Amino acid sequence: MMSGHVPDPDLAADREALRKLAREVAERDISPLAPAFDEQEAFAEGSLEALRRAELFGVTVGEAYGGMGMGDVEAAIVLEEIARADVSSAILCQLVYNGPPRAIEHLGSETLARRWLPRAAAGELFCIGITEPDAGSAATSMRARLVADGNGYRLDGYKNYVTGGHRAVACLVWCRFPGSEPGTGRGIGAVVVDLASEGVSVAGTHRKMGLRGCTEAELAFDGVRIEPEDILVEGKAGDNSGLKTLLGHINHERCGNAAMCLGAAQGALEYAIDYMRNRSVGRVRLADLQGLQWKVADMATELEASRLLLDRALALAGRHGTPPPLESAMAKLACNQAARRVCDEAIQLLGGYGYSREYPLERAYRDVRGLCIGAGTVEIQRNFIGTALMAGRSPEGSPWKQNQG
Repeated sequence: MMSGHVPDPDLAADREALRKLAREVAERDISPLAPAFDEQEAFAEGSLEALRRAELFGVTVGEAYGGMGMGDVEAAIVLEEIARADVSSAILCQLVYNGPPRAIEHLGSETLARRWLPRAAAGELFCIGITEPDAGSAATSMRARLVADGNGYRLDGYKNYVTGGHRAVACLVWCRFPGSEPGTGRGIGAVVVDLASEGVSVAGTHRKMGLRGCTEAELAFDGVRIEPEDILVEGKAGDNSGLKTLLGHINHERCGNAAMCLGAAQGALEYAIDYMRNRSVGRVRLADLQGLQWKVADMATELEASRLLLDRALALAGRHGTPPPLESAMAKLACNQAARRVCDEAIQLLGGYGYSREYPLERAYRDVRGLCIGAGTVEIQRNFIGTALMAGRSPEGSPWKQNQG
């Protein structure tokens, strides 16, 4: 409990207005287009334009760079509302809200900020290159590296599953700096790469089960020139502080991922309830069958419980801080699991219609399945939570008595 906390009525009104705008865009502009993006496995260009017209890309970008200067709570509001209609479209916002632009503003130089943040606020896409063919959850196995070249560097590497990489203007590339020790986190840092640079190429794209309106690309970097001002976080030989800084910043992405799960699941639950109210078996509405009411009760309760975990992580971030790691991991784990179960049960409530591609539930189910992998798998979250608890840490505000023994 946060005793003495007095709600800010102006802030509450701003958030409600933002939610209303995001929901209008989702229902009016995105929902009608989403089935075609999915069926054709085509990038969600229509959603991109709709979000730009509504000026929703600037939510978390500082006012000095053309944005609204808001924080994680407002980002989560928009992500949830857009994901109610289509998760792929929400990810377009996620790439700006909780991806490279947020990292540039928090961790980068003024030179980086002035160069890239106005473009982010205007709705140009950014991507992040972490994963490699042999380095997924084990980021310390990455091979992408910088080689010293005069007063700068040359980047050589190959990044896999780069969300929106074929449409982005810049990529935040995690890589090894000179002197880095292979197989360890020492010497890992990150640079911002202009994807129009010589030596950058799109090596391919992936065909996916879900999230088909937001393509995953493979990017190759062959001797790409990196200037000193392109460095976001320097990787220092014999030191893993750079990697720790980068990993800590992923908590923004994890909370955004959780918010999208809530949105997709909320949309599925609402769709199922509406169907039950209008569908009868004989003379009995599905909505009046106690067994099905219990299903809905369990779905809604699990969804709201996971929402509270996310709300706590977001509140602890404050207006412009970073969500704490333990609470973020718990929120992502809970929201990932809740979304899978809620979407699965929603399909069951519709029966054959739920399994049909003519209805949105099976798309939501496929999409949230991908969110259980991105930003750290559910297994990675469990590993982190379990390790933290064994080390004597406890969630903020929880009345745990920890034995440091």
